[in-house]
Amino acid sequence: MAYVGTPIDTTNQFQSLQGKRFSGDGSETEFTLDIAPTSVFDIEVFVENVRQDPNSAYGISGTTLTFTGAPASGTNNIYVVHQAKAVGTIDVPASGVVPASLASNIISGQTALAATPATTDEFLISDAGTIKRVDYSHIGNTPTFFVKLSGAQTIGNNSNTKVTFDSEVFDSDNAFASNKFTVPSGKGGKYYIGYGLNCSGLDDGESIQASIFKNGSTVNFGFAGQFSPAGSQEIKFTSFAILDLSAADYIELFVQHFEGANMDLNASNTFLTGFRITGV
Repeated sequence: MAYVGTPIDTTNQFQSLQGKRFSGDGSETEFTLDIAPTSVFDIEVFVENVRQDPNSAYGISGTTLTFTGAPASGTNNIYVVHQAKAVGTIDVPASGVVPASLASNIISGQTALAATPATTDEFLISDAGTIKRVDYSHIGNTPTFFVKLSGAQTIGNNSNTKVTFDSEVFDSDNAFASNKFTVPSGKGGKYYIGYGLNCSGLDDGESIQASIFKNGSTVNFGFAGQFSPAGSQEIKFTSFAILDLSAADYIELFVQHFEGANMDLNASNTFLTGFRITGV
């Protein structure tokens, strides 16, 4: 007659009963098991073939079985049987998880992120076939910033003056402070740094120049001249640089003009911006 009912599990080890024998000596009360039960009710303990009361005859601490009274002397006269608890684990074999093993909604069935990920949120990527995790902060062109003037800044004649940007439009890593951008730790690389200037008060033949400073020294120079015969002209010009920057390097913008008297930088179209370029 064929077997009726659920087939017997002959593969997994989760329901295998485990046992242990000891020999009492009339004085020893502590014995070490191979497996730590979670409670006294997870094992059956026998002394001279008499089952012991788990409520009073013994206690469990880790793998230590402690009797409240020393068992009598005898060869293998104590034995312990584990109550069919898990006594082993089964590891998924290498390459054992295939697409067909996954639910079709494994992605779409999850809760959608309702906001921009935090900088420490992590993604999984393949690095030449090796799965690695990466923080969101390392994805995309960050850090990035855009700052501008909120009002006119007066610049003296023939004096290299730092532009005091006092209004942040955005600053992803809070890296712009005290009129300079400082590369955050771990964010070195190639950066796009650009600026725009709007200056007024230049007369015929006079000029203005701007310089991007890295760590206190010029690394980019922009120049504009005024050749209109009319007085007090307004000039707008932009420039940019691609710079190799390391952590703690800082960027500032300086302006110098040769108008002969004070000149104003106007809030409109006077800005400094930058971002780290990924993938290069």
